[in-house]
Amino acid sequence: MRWVSALILSFVPASVLAGKFHESPVRPRHGGRSRSLVARNNTASRTFVLKDYYHGQSFLDEWDFFTGDDPTHGSVNFQNRDDAVKKGLAFVQDDGTTVLAVDDFSTVPVGGKRDSIRITSQKTYNNGLFIADFFSMPHGCSVWPAYWSVGPNWPAGGEIDVIEGVNTQTTNQYTLHTSQGCDIGAATQGKSLVANLATSNILNAQCASSGNDNRGCAFLDTDTSTFGHGFNVLAGGVFAHLWDSTGIKVWRFSRDSIPADITAKKPDPSSWGTPAANWPSTNCDIASHFFSHNLVIDTTLCGDFAGSAYANSGCPGSCAQAVADPTNFKFAKWNINYIAVYE
Repeated sequence: MRWVSALILSFVPASVLAGKFHESPVRPRHGGRSRSLVARNNTASRTFVLKDYYHGQSFLDEWDFFTGDDPTHGSVNFQNRDDAVKKGLAFVQDDGTTVLAVDDFSTVPVGGKRDSIRITSQKTYNNGLFIADFFSMPHGCSVWPAYWSVGPNWPAGGEIDVIEGVNTQTTNQYTLHTSQGCDIGAATQGKSLVANLATSNILNAQCASSGNDNRGCAFLDTDTSTFGHGFNVLAGGVFAHLWDSTGIKVWRFSRDSIPADITAKKPDPSSWGTPAANWPSTNCDIASHFFSHNLVIDTTLCGDFAGSAYANSGCPGSCAQAVADPTNFKFAKWNINYIAVYE
């Protein structure tokens, strides 16, 4: 996710902001002609070996707690591990589910900051198959959750946003941010190719991000079971993304449609069908634009994205007023079953 400003909000209609959201054109976040996209979408069957498995009582030991000021200017105080645990904002349940929560019990002044969590994996990755099972994700007015990965010297090392949305948004957004030289080139060649590329709608084809335009190349899902309340009422589900030399692809599965091979820890992306989001390497050298990524999970409030979108999101009052009221954060919680990394 993240490091965002939202100039696009001035010309995006309210109907879009209420669940069909286009990302800001200004959002600092922390090759050759295209071949057939049909061929590119085919992921040959391969054997993936489990490398890291984040789950259970050891989960919090394998992530660092970020405590600096929010780079996206959110109204949050990110907590260190000791304080997060003491305040009940980060803990592991008896069933092994990890909970990361926003403070939903303290009243803060209008314009103040609320306690929240941002964690970063201690390990870095240069490729792989990443499968994340979430029982629920944060949502609500002023709330801006994200599950993402990012490399060094943004945007040189790239960024992959797997889960992101704000306020009353109802469908998930998937985005890449890179330095110059990446785009979804063939996406502009015709609707038939777009349909073969991914099941989501393309918001922007240019991945390169800068101080003037940081939208990145983004897809917006059309399924309301992919984000917020619609995701949570179905007991969540799985987001899986494959990052290799052929490109980056994201699949998502609701709880009742998770493939048996994922459950068996023998994932086979070649059997999962068309991905929700797909960035083929035909117009982007993946290895030179994505490297040394840490996984990140966080929830911020208002800030460059949720704050700018707030007035058109169907939420009452101002974003600062929403932050002040603890009852707005009853559902601002990540419940993480596991995150598995395969190579």
